[in-house]
Amino acid sequence: MLIFLLASVGNLSMILLILMDARLHTPMYLLLSQLSLMDLTYISTIVPKMASTFILGNKSISFTGCGVQIFLFLTLAGAEGLLLASMAYDRYVAICFPLHYRIRMNKRVCMFMILGSWMMGSVNSCAHTVYALHIPYCRSRAINHFFCDVPAMLRLACMDTWVYEYTVFVSTTFFLMVPFTGIACSYGRVLLAVCRMHSGKGKKKAYSTCSTHLTVVTFYYIPFAYTYLRPTSLCSPAEDKVLAVFYTILTPMLNPIIYSMRNKEVIGALRRVLHRIWSMKM
Repeated sequence: MLIFLLASVGNLSMILLILMDARLHTPMYLLLSQLSLMDLTYISTIVPKMASTFILGNKSISFTGCGVQIFLFLTLAGAEGLLLASMAYDRYVAICFPLHYRIRMNKRVCMFMILGSWMMGSVNSCAHTVYALHIPYCRSRAINHFFCDVPAMLRLACMDTWVYEYTVFVSTTFFLMVPFTGIACSYGRVLLAVCRMHSGKGKKKAYSTCSTHLTVVTFYYIPFAYTYLRPTSLCSPAEDKVLAVFYTILTPMLNPIIYSMRNKEVIGALRRVLHRIWSMKM
């Protein structure tokens, strides 16, 4: 619950700060506000139910509730994976093509990236949710996980699910490995551009911005990919639960901390907003 409160306050603060400060109304921070919104919804989908299970001891969840949790989780997971790739492209354009930034990353392109992430995540989620809810479950209905995760539910099915497992592999490759490859290529080009910079201050700012994004990407993509791309024969429920903590709980909490504490523009915006609020009270 403490992690949930920290994540909620941090992400909500980032959203409000970006909305309240006009200097942060740029494509980079529009994408960041969407990331905070996704993380806020993401952790709210998993942690409250998990915490109530631990505290109250009620380990049951309704079939409908399980379906809603699957849909929201997969929608947000897919959308966030695509959004992180969009943020990498934003940094690539800003550093490698600074004179063309306003053309390549205008508000229309930014909104297309945001809406595209939400729509593709929800379409993918619909397909997986419908399939998961129509699988015949003839074994124990005790899911060996702390939330309704499709791979954990497949272990309870009384039919051969190899076709669906192949579909999971394909969709995970599209929503995780393709964006991850794009991010790696973008930052490879960024590092080459940074090495050619003559300004020490510019290099420092570029390295700082890129390192924060790469930290988020590492915490999010690696555990997710390892969980969903492994063959079923190599899967371990205990490992899956530990890895799930990274991309369902820790990443939503760390994102606002990483993006705010090492970002002078965000800190400056926070000071301006606090000064404005203090002036109004006076």
